[in-house]
Amino acid sequence: MAAPGHRGSPVAVLAVAAALVVSSCLRPAAAEQGEDKGGEEEAQRQQRYNFRFVRHARDAPLVSHFNYIVVGGGTAGCPLAATLSEHSRVLLLERGGYPYGNRNVSSEYHFADALADTSPRSPAQRFVSEDGVVNARARVLGGGSCLNAGFYTRASGEYVRAAGWDARLVNASYRWVEKELVFRPDVPKWQCALREGLLQAGVTPDNGYTFDHVPGTKIGGTIFDSTGRRHTAADFLRTANPRRLTVFLHATVSQILFRHREGSAKPVAYGVVFTDPMGVQHRVYLRGGGKSEVILAAGTLGSPQLLMLSGVGPRGQLEKHGIRTVMDHPMVGQGVADNPMNSVFVPSPVPVTLSLVQIVGVTRFGSFIEGVSGSQFGIPLHASGVRRRSHTFGMFSPMTGQLGTLPPSERTPEAMRRAADAMRDPIFSYGSHLLIRETWTPVSASHLAMEPSLRISGRCVRRTYSVTAHHGRVRPDVAAFTSTVAAPLPSCRAAAASPCATAASVADSPCATASSVADSPCTTAASILGPLSTGHIELRSTDPRANPAVTFNYFKDPKDVERCVRGIETIERVVRSRAFSRFTYANATAMDAAFDRAKLANFLNLLPRHPRDTRPLQQYCRDTVMTIWHYHGGCHVGPVVDQDYRVIGVEGLRVVDSSTFKYSPGTNPQATVMMLGR
Repeated sequence: MAAPGHRGSPVAVLAVAAALVVSSCLRPAAAEQGEDKGGEEEAQRQQRYNFRFVRHARDAPLVSHFNYIVVGGGTAGCPLAATLSEHSRVLLLERGGYPYGNRNVSSEYHFADALADTSPRSPAQRFVSEDGVVNARARVLGGGSCLNAGFYTRASGEYVRAAGWDARLVNASYRWVEKELVFRPDVPKWQCALREGLLQAGVTPDNGYTFDHVPGTKIGGTIFDSTGRRHTAADFLRTANPRRLTVFLHATVSQILFRHREGSAKPVAYGVVFTDPMGVQHRVYLRGGGKSEVILAAGTLGSPQLLMLSGVGPRGQLEKHGIRTVMDHPMVGQGVADNPMNSVFVPSPVPVTLSLVQIVGVTRFGSFIEGVSGSQFGIPLHASGVRRRSHTFGMFSPMTGQLGTLPPSERTPEAMRRAADAMRDPIFSYGSHLLIRETWTPVSASHLAMEPSLRISGRCVRRTYSVTAHHGRVRPDVAAFTSTVAAPLPSCRAAAASPCATAASVADSPCATASSVADSPCTTAASILGPLSTGHIELRSTDPRANPAVTFNYFKDPKDVERCVRGIETIERVVRSRAFSRFTYANATAMDAAFDRAKLANFLNLLPRHPRDTRPLQQYCRDTVMTIWHYHGGCHVGPVVDQDYRVIGVEGLRVVDSSTFKYSPGTNPQATVMMLGR
């Protein structure tokens, strides 16, 4: 396998930096070009990638034969299918649709829109864990790489050794991924302040720009290019042999077919059954020979679910749903975990631009500190043919299913709806997609007529204008909106309250270094990652399109709670740091003068915390827990699959995805999932 260089080389860095400078200069000129050409570019991109082998499931033959059948065209499935097609005939089955031409997938500026889309054709299928935390699973070619915040970082060397992987092959596969997909981010001022604040808060050393997972503060890679366009795992298919690969979209696999081979006591997988959107069943069989397998890459929920639907799982659960037991496998669906996230919002007195995760602080006590900035993650609303923008606070909003101000048990659909409606109040319209101009004017009679809440002498109104990015270009909104913020007249220019969210993700690493938690169940080699709290997956029904029942047991292990507490305390030090002072209000009084903090605190966890919030941080962590979408497990190496990812007890079947992870690798798992597929 070739080991090409990655984009972290000095020449590549200079090239990317030059492209960023040019891009920033050209954006205003490109702003007038509209959306239509963006769609044309996506079509040209599809043609350039030679994706003629991608077809709709309704066009599939009723019976077909392949050497390999890969179920799940996601973060692992796409690089896996592309690699196998170099020497074999491969079928890739994806239950979702095409990512190209969908701005909610392609554009950084519409990042939250996909998570907020709950329609049947959405690339994100929402589910609610039995814990009460709203979550999402991918339903699109490219999988989770089409939905995430784009951050790219490798697993640690200790993780690779503990997994028993060949380090040389791992590094070569990482480099293959990075050559195709990864870029160095253009770090804006807010992220720079976060970086310096983390260092001043003691999250050291400064590791600069690196893909390596090491303690300290670093800039990671991103799958968003310099124009804000997302590159996904689906892009790996351009490296495939188009004569040997076939991809069917909207193909929902309902069953793995098993039979008993003469002379073998083990059941053997020999094909799958999938259904197209018209309800027509199609059968795909493996060709004869030793190199023919069914490979599940359907993700943490999909792979154990499909195993159980096919008769491989805990006998009691299978019998409960009338499924014939092929192999009694008690550990299928066990040991699932989701890295809990607790976010706090830090209102900024100065405008901040859009930035997703670029900086991470890897602490030595088992928490990761990441941040996103800008109130630009708006969900488009349509009324009378004119686009409006409702402020949503991006991934941390009721529109995307996140409502951290209520305990999980109280996050009912009605509570989500009330919170979403409340966020349409002008008080929440602090920012815009990209702030390109702002003016301040004294409060007039007309302003007071429209906004009775501004009947305060010596106040002013901020008027902002927004621009929206489409397929890497920027154009003005059809109708600019006005947001109002009350502020003392002498400091009107400093009153732009544009929220920034900083997230403390409970760590994947209970033993990151020799100075880790003393009672951690591992050595200084950090071979065991977390979180330590785990749960399980069970079938709700025999419908493969339905979500299974998932229990993550967030913070069941007290060590996870302690890591969260120390993570929140670290964020507080970052916010109070000298480096971050430009992006925070001097005190609570200044914040209260700028906006209604009490009202905002009903929907957002602010720093500083509201005086009435007197909960200890341990309870705060439990009450405000959300997902960071890094769930994993259910088909662990050892109990369910062997070291070569073959399902134990059957033949001709493997699982290659995040369901095989006992602990999530590094701060963000997508790099390692892609590497594993390669």
